[in-house]
Amino acid sequence: MKKRLLPALLLCAIACGTANAQLPPVFNQTRQAQSTETVIRYLSPVKILWQTENAPANIKNEQRLLKPGNGQADLSNKDMCVLKSDAKIKPALLFDFGRELHGGLQIVTGMFPGEKPIKLRVRFGESASEAMSDIEPKQNATNDHAMRDMIVEVPWLGKLEVGNTGFRFVRIDLLDENVELQLKEVRAIFVFRDIPYLGSFNSSDTLLNKIWMTGAYTVHLNMQDYLWDGIKRDRLVWVGDMHPETSTISAVFGNNEVVPKSLDLSRDITPLPGWMNGISTYSMWWIIIHRDWYYHNGDLKYLQQQKDYLVKLLDYIITKIDKDGKEQLDGTRFLDWPSSENKKGVDAGLQAMMVWSLTAGAELCKILNEPATQKNCEAAVGRLKKYIPDHNHSKQGAALMALTDLMPAAKANEEVLAVNGAHNFSTFYGYYMLQAKAKAGDYQGALDAIREYWGAMLNLGATSFWEDFNLDWLPNASRIDELPKPGQKDIHGDYGAYCYIGFRHSLSHGWASGPTPWLTEHVLGIKVLAPGCKVIAIQPRLGDLQFAEGSFPTPYGLVKVKHVKQPNGKVVTTVDAPKGIKVIRM
Repeated sequence: MKKRLLPALLLCAIACGTANAQLPPVFNQTRQAQSTETVIRYLSPVKILWQTENAPANIKNEQRLLKPGNGQADLSNKDMCVLKSDAKIKPALLFDFGRELHGGLQIVTGMFPGEKPIKLRVRFGESASEAMSDIEPKQNATNDHAMRDMIVEVPWLGKLEVGNTGFRFVRIDLLDENVELQLKEVRAIFVFRDIPYLGSFNSSDTLLNKIWMTGAYTVHLNMQDYLWDGIKRDRLVWVGDMHPETSTISAVFGNNEVVPKSLDLSRDITPLPGWMNGISTYSMWWIIIHRDWYYHNGDLKYLQQQKDYLVKLLDYIITKIDKDGKEQLDGTRFLDWPSSENKKGVDAGLQAMMVWSLTAGAELCKILNEPATQKNCEAAVGRLKKYIPDHNHSKQGAALMALTDLMPAAKANEEVLAVNGAHNFSTFYGYYMLQAKAKAGDYQGALDAIREYWGAMLNLGATSFWEDFNLDWLPNASRIDELPKPGQKDIHGDYGAYCYIGFRHSLSHGWASGPTPWLTEHVLGIKVLAPGCKVIAIQPRLGDLQFAEGSFPTPYGLVKVKHVKQPNGKVVTTVDAPKGIKVIRM
């Protein structure tokens, strides 16, 4: 049986410097759920982060809840945690499960007095402070998309399972007065796809290694029924947001059915001339994802299933170009949230997205033997490139312009992308900023930006990457795994904007995983040149790293590489590729 690297241990494996950590017994308590790939594992909390103050008589033996459990109530009624309420004190506990999880909570009870159900309030949180919050407008805690704040009843001598959300922390409050609750276990229900981490990355920089794995884990959490945007909020298929995720999936997991399933859903619920998710660029991302997915997996039969919709979509996009070669897109004009108030920057990005998607469309039409549409796409790209928009110092717009040759990459990097380091980066479009810096040859600058921006989230306690992040939030900010101290800024509740103000902000968003495929492509130097990975280029860019090694999944098996920098600066590379793949060393 193929050995699998389970996500709940990934960060522990990184800390130990190994990707082959053995599973403790609790991780073997598995049952099938939802699909043949989806499993449930029950995890005990790693610590009690907070409990009701000045209530020693109301909370007894709470540390027993940190012990491994078996999910079974029993008649021994030994070693129980006891919560007692009175007219003044209703005890509560805040649990930390150690990492971001998707799922719910299992509560196992004992034989408490009264033998009647007891009311509890259960609050899930992606940060400690979110789990302590009330649903109110000040810091915008919500139950949107997934219930994370609820009142439940637990049975006498039984078990309750509740919740389906994204979380790391859970607070439980005893609500009834003058009752005693005996708790045997309080465990997280961790629901995820049981798939192997085929791709890997290891280098002389442990921070970059952790960032690579955190990006992979963030996407893994969002590979649920469909490929979601976030596991707490935005449990939806947003096609544009999928592109960094599908790039990560290709680099880490290889072919997985959640990608075509999600692409097909978006196609089927969006009859033309509608834009996917109501956003013109998202229909363009659908085309770009199909191009990249086909290059990685080489599934021509699946690509052919898109032919009718693809051709009509390309024809429709072409109608949105005026006589001067400028895009005239309707629908929501959107790149990402942080760029949305820079209208000229958005205009520049849309012009570039037209070039990128129609170039990808022409390539797909050639493969699908649609010469007329291919020719129309190529002619449209030629017209679009005659109009050069103003990026207005938008890092999003400049990055897309560089990637589509609407401006020289070196110029975009020097004038916009490299200005003030990773300030004005964004979690979604940060991937394209890194790609544009690579195209400009600024590999060291890209590595520095990854450390500065994504590394800052890890320094704040993140175990998955966030919907948004701004380096300006750092001064005097609390960690997400601690309750803010007086005078500190709550990094979760006090920040965020647009649709993710305060605690509504998702702290596990797959679109933030860009460094994972970027490090694979540019530091490991693995780039797919032909459909189905039949031709792969190897061109490492180590920057200030002394070595880098890793693997990359293909339909033929794993490509493994190792690059070691010699004292004279020369890099010595070894490559192990399966039969059927042509490797070009550059």
